[in-house]
Amino acid sequence: MPSRGKRPTVTGFSSDAFSVEVSGGVGTLWLDRAERRNTMGRTFFEDLPKAMGLLSTDPGVRAVVIAAKGRDFSVGLDLKEMGELLAPPDSPSAASAPTPPSMAARAQAARASILRLQRSISAVADCPKPVIVAVQGYCIGGGVDLISACDIRVASSDAIFSVRETRIAIVADLGSLQRLPRIVGAGHLAELAFTGGDVDAVRARDIGLVNDVLPDAEATVEAARDLAARCAANSPLAVQGVKAVLAAGQRHEVEEGLDYVATWNAGMLASDDLVEAVTAFMQKRPPEFTGG
Repeated sequence: MPSRGKRPTVTGFSSDAFSVEVSGGVGTLWLDRAERRNTMGRTFFEDLPKAMGLLSTDPGVRAVVIAAKGRDFSVGLDLKEMGELLAPPDSPSAASAPTPPSMAARAQAARASILRLQRSISAVADCPKPVIVAVQGYCIGGGVDLISACDIRVASSDAIFSVRETRIAIVADLGSLQRLPRIVGAGHLAELAFTGGDVDAVRARDIGLVNDVLPDAEATVEAARDLAARCAANSPLAVQGVKAVLAAGQRHEVEEGLDYVATWNAGMLASDDLVEAVTAFMQKRPPEFTGG
């Protein structure tokens, strides 16, 4: 326990999914699972709120950068590790999982799980300090949920973005649909979410998803840290006040939307199309959706 009068710092933070550096008032949170292309598994969702909580309260940190080790920022949810959450009870990946006793109980458990994952991503949006994210390579599904919770986004020229959930027969439920309308506009978001298509760095800049495009990953992290340092050089009370005011207008709308999609997916995760999507993923073949 920290002693009275002292706030916790990120010193000593340890995680299998993240690493942290602090320098010159800027805390950098690294997605540090390069060997798995920074997929988001149980440890990711458990440790992200812990890391953001420490960065939020550390008096030596005035701005935060989120970056990723390896070739890709994140290819999204770890389907092999988190498949039991997504899969209906009769799908192959759920065969060994304990099954709640009724349809209502299963829906209630699914809703609770979705809300828990949402809170993990929302820990980024709730950070009182500016959060700048540097993106390289693929940023897919949950990766887009994560960057949409940040204040400023910069990308390397090789970055590829995709709100890909419709391609695995689910509705994106961790924040993209709630936060991106104010970032890219409703029409662009509708195109991204309906098609599940890929968007390159130039198009991402054109639609406002990212502020700037840099030549490579190293330059992108450097640009993000420079932005963070410029924020950190200003009055922390004023900067955090600006963030609080900007967030106030959308907080209720985002929270309401997250609650709605959690309820929607709690009922719809039992679809035949999701069973087909999970089965096709495991069998490494294209899915054939019927709408059931």
